[in-house]
Amino acid sequence: MIATSLIWLRIRRLPFVALQLTLPFAGARTFRCAEDNVTNEGLQLLEMLKFYARFEINDETGDPLTDHDMTQLHYSKITSLQKAAFSKFPDLRMFALANVASVDTRDSLLEHFGSLSLDKLRAIATYLNLVPPEERQHIEDWVRIDHEFILELLVSRHERRASQLELLNEMPLYPTEDIIWNENIVPTEYFSGEGCLALPKLNLQFLTLHDYLLRNFNLFRLESTYEIRQDIEDAVSRLNPWKAEDDSVYFGGWARMAQPIVNFAVVEVAKPNIGENHPSRVRADITVNLNVRREIKNEWENLRKHDVCFLITVRPSVPIGTRYNFREPFLPQVGLVYVRGCEMEGMLDSNGRVVEDGPEPRPDLPGDSRTFRVWLDCNQYRNDMDNVAQNGAEDVYETFNILMRRKPKENNFKAVLETIRNLMNTECVVPDWLHDIILGYGDPSAAHYSRMPNEIAKMDWNDTFLDLDHLRDSFPSHEIKVKTDDPSKLTPPFILNFEEVIEKHCARSEDREPVLDQKQAIVVEPHIIPSRGPYLYNEPKRNSIRFTPTQIEAIRAGMQPGLTLVVGPPGTGKTDVAVQIISNIYHNFPAQRTLIVTHSNQALNQLFEKIMALDVDERHLLRLGHGEEALETEKDFSRYGRVNYVLAKRLELLQDVQRLQDSLGVQGDQAYTCETAGHFFLYQVLARYERFLASVKRVGKKAAPLSIIDEEFPFHKFFDDAPKPLFKKRSYEEDMEIADGCFRYIEKIFTQLEEFRAFELLRSGLDRSKYLLVREARIIAMTCTHAALKRSELVNLGFKYDNILMEESAQILEIETFIPLLLQTPQDGYSRLKRWIMIGDHHQLPPVIKNMAFQKYSNMEQSLFTRIVRLGVPTVDLDEQGRARPSICNLYNWRYKKLGNLRHVQTWPEYCVANPGFHYDFQLINVEDFNGVGESEPSPNFYQNLAEAEYCVAVFMYMRLLGYPAEKISILTTYNGQKHLIRDVVNIRCAKNPLIGMPHKITTVDKYQGQQNDYILLSLVRTKTVGHLRDVRRLVVAMSRARLGLYVFARVSLFKNCFELTPAFHQLMERPLNLHLAVDESYPSQRPVDKTPDNPPMEVQDMPQMAQFVYDFYIEKVQAMKSAFYGAQKVWEKPGNVTSSVPERNVPEHPGGDRDTDDEEDEEETKPLKQRKALPAQKEVVPILDETIDEEQSEQRSSETMDTDEGRTEHDEERTEPDEAMVCENGSNGD
Repeated sequence: MIATSLIWLRIRRLPFVALQLTLPFAGARTFRCAEDNVTNEGLQLLEMLKFYARFEINDETGDPLTDHDMTQLHYSKITSLQKAAFSKFPDLRMFALANVASVDTRDSLLEHFGSLSLDKLRAIATYLNLVPPEERQHIEDWVRIDHEFILELLVSRHERRASQLELLNEMPLYPTEDIIWNENIVPTEYFSGEGCLALPKLNLQFLTLHDYLLRNFNLFRLESTYEIRQDIEDAVSRLNPWKAEDDSVYFGGWARMAQPIVNFAVVEVAKPNIGENHPSRVRADITVNLNVRREIKNEWENLRKHDVCFLITVRPSVPIGTRYNFREPFLPQVGLVYVRGCEMEGMLDSNGRVVEDGPEPRPDLPGDSRTFRVWLDCNQYRNDMDNVAQNGAEDVYETFNILMRRKPKENNFKAVLETIRNLMNTECVVPDWLHDIILGYGDPSAAHYSRMPNEIAKMDWNDTFLDLDHLRDSFPSHEIKVKTDDPSKLTPPFILNFEEVIEKHCARSEDREPVLDQKQAIVVEPHIIPSRGPYLYNEPKRNSIRFTPTQIEAIRAGMQPGLTLVVGPPGTGKTDVAVQIISNIYHNFPAQRTLIVTHSNQALNQLFEKIMALDVDERHLLRLGHGEEALETEKDFSRYGRVNYVLAKRLELLQDVQRLQDSLGVQGDQAYTCETAGHFFLYQVLARYERFLASVKRVGKKAAPLSIIDEEFPFHKFFDDAPKPLFKKRSYEEDMEIADGCFRYIEKIFTQLEEFRAFELLRSGLDRSKYLLVREARIIAMTCTHAALKRSELVNLGFKYDNILMEESAQILEIETFIPLLLQTPQDGYSRLKRWIMIGDHHQLPPVIKNMAFQKYSNMEQSLFTRIVRLGVPTVDLDEQGRARPSICNLYNWRYKKLGNLRHVQTWPEYCVANPGFHYDFQLINVEDFNGVGESEPSPNFYQNLAEAEYCVAVFMYMRLLGYPAEKISILTTYNGQKHLIRDVVNIRCAKNPLIGMPHKITTVDKYQGQQNDYILLSLVRTKTVGHLRDVRRLVVAMSRARLGLYVFARVSLFKNCFELTPAFHQLMERPLNLHLAVDESYPSQRPVDKTPDNPPMEVQDMPQMAQFVYDFYIEKVQAMKSAFYGAQKVWEKPGNVTSSVPERNVPEHPGGDRDTDDEEDEEETKPLKQRKALPAQKEVVPILDETIDEEQSEQRSSETMDTDEGRTEHDEERTEPDEAMVCENGSNGD
């Protein structure tokens, strides 16, 4: 019955009467089960059923109910019951006359009604219309009539329930040991998909915004708990706690992320705030002994404010010397008793004061003892203290003996949970046009720009179109009407006026249906951008991309108010479309502010780099959060970087004012401040220009002489450094436009100074950065994680925005997509949001969820973008790609409705020539077992394949010897274990060799999403089961990373039988499955792509043959280089006698600087490689097969970096720590 009821709930809601009768029946049965200690998911499912049956929503209208509404409803029910008792049953007179608060508890109701007979209980229930009267019992015989049921019916209907918000606000945000290892709440990673779990689900529809936020809150909390459990088990198992002979705890190991606690003390318990029952603040001091390596000690000392740590109590029962068994349960082996969370306030200095975070270096404290001040969870502290006082339980806070930290990137769960909880405590206001779509109801197309009442008919498209022909091609279904016949004026920019929009507005105002022609018309109005000054750098930057009609439709939708969804397959120009939308909004709506949100820092940096290439003033750009250091520009767009830019720009502009003052011969210090400069402009500059305009003004039809403008212009001296002559004297209009342009240049100086005037009044960098964010910046960019972490800070600052553009929307969690909508307070109860543009591809990889139960059962991996697409909201599907060769594109374009190729992938030279040294531009290479071993699993879920790793590296070396640049080659794989194995092989074979070097990236397919390279070597690893490549979305990402060449190494007999992969592998298997080489070619190639090599190809049968060939090929190349070197020495001549020439080189200089990092967490892993940029050539070359890589030596590393077969993806934070890794294959440690 419980499961059936929950199924109905997922559809919408059970009929009210049915629920009222179901709950008491299920409750009575469950109470009996609980008395018999039969506790399972059924109890949790029943609680979910009760929760949603009594959810705070109007059962008839579906409107959400406030706490006040629920209180009023409860009082009306109790009042009805008291009236029934007063009028029908004199025995209940005391109950009828009592106040509500004294009788609405379960105990009180049972006390008053429990002693009544069945007849009296039935009479009360009949009076309240809870059960049918006796005369209708034979008709409605499905009703259960007995004392237990009716009593439970009355009690469950009338008992007082705590507010959902109150329960939520009293909930500790840190998980404890009771939740972390409760597999009914947090399932293990081995979820089979069978059975029913008591977990909330994220499907298509939600009851209210409160329900939406609550489900996401619970799932996000549980998913974070699962990750915390993994980290605790990893860190505590490394510490290897044992029981000493004196019953103390002895730690037989060590861990980078955990340290034994020397001393713990609660130092402050502040009084509760008014209306609360928990302390307002609880602080404690933790002392640890950091007798570790310097770099690890620095990591502990650099713990920042608000970093989350965990306090752990272990009481092991195993004696000293017992080895930890990873295949046995964790808790019994280590004796873990308690887990509590805490938040870092800071490290204490020698005087006991907290060391504040800031740009100043931290003090160098003596010794190894360090004390940290932390905040404890106030709700959890109250619960623990109540447990001690009421039940005589042990004081948890006197037992902690381990302090554990986590990696910062995966440790932001508390801040996100606080943000969601704050949202639930405030009135969430989303735009009316978006509300029903977010909840999953109403017309899916209601928010499309064509259905919006405020659709804009006339807008400036700026530099979107390259010429008039481009405009005509972009709107094939429209008739183009140009306002002018002058061919010289038919140049962009264009203002477009859509006549069908005007007709819709007229029809709406006249309350009639619009009459639209079969071919709508667009009125085109060319216009000239006013001159901005006489200098060349004053010319505006222009777009150079010839957008396709579909891209133009996406840009049009993004410029209009409403919801815009753009589905962009790989290589279709999603970022270019996003940047053009931002630029057009920036120019059309100067008073509006646009918020850019992406999933990764890399995507944010790509957007910013392209925005800077367009006509957007950089003083209006702001980048929040970390990651701006990866921008390929010397400019700093962070908060303080922008503040420094403004201050430097202010000084530069004041120098221009001083130069202008000198040129005009005005006395005084006019360029002292922005204020004095403003007065100077008003009384000296503007006055002179107005006199100039009056003197050159035409009188009637009399033409003014051409020389008058040049003669009367008052700023000649200021523009002495401008190109000469300043005035061409060809026409009056041209010279006047030049004069106006010069004045605009001067006026802009003072306009910017007026904007910067506040920075003279605000003295601190913090105040200046806040002002910049709230008032100055018009394009603000951040990641979705930063938005979730800093929401309360942004709201308190009064942050406002009008438009949101989200890139990589399909990779962002549902709740992390929703939070950016609410980073501002509503105005008069309404949201000021006008546009929401989401760009993504739901056919590629979804958000990363590590736990399979949450990922699949709860559907937590579904992004908001994907859900809205599933609801049927109209999308703009980009349909032409410009990344890959057409032949490579065919490997994945079957996954999309329509995906063609742009013209340049068939005409540009790099696409028209073959890949030198290879017979085919893409090929599937079958890799059999090496020494009888295919895939190996040195530890659970850590998959490696030595044969494929060696084969990939051998092909990479072959390409480098042919002359391929290393930065154009990336090696990808589908598993973490294989990634580390390939890195080990490359470190041994290539890293120290200046002729070979490192490839651009060695990473996993999941990490490489959103990136590309010319040549991709892909290892699929598995030889027993297909694994998580069965997810077609991962296959699409893997096949679409290459531009010019893709070479896949796999066990063909396994993957060819996978139904999901058939469309791609059918094409791959049309070509030979042994690698075909054209060994007589070199890079770059001159052979056309459709022409086969002149000589028969060399067919490579297996990996050992390829390795031996590459070794021989390398020796041959080295000998040739030696001969050339010594030959050059013999013909050496004195300086001055030799004519310079550039020799032709097949092997270019090793770029060497491309670090092999997937993200920040990989930086330590590759530090040694950064220092190999100028290594000398080795005296001896180690043959490739002289020293093989033993994948079993990675066993301990695999205990830190785990792959899941089906669920966990590479976007998960990696857990490898260099110092804790086992000895690698070359004899050095993991560092």
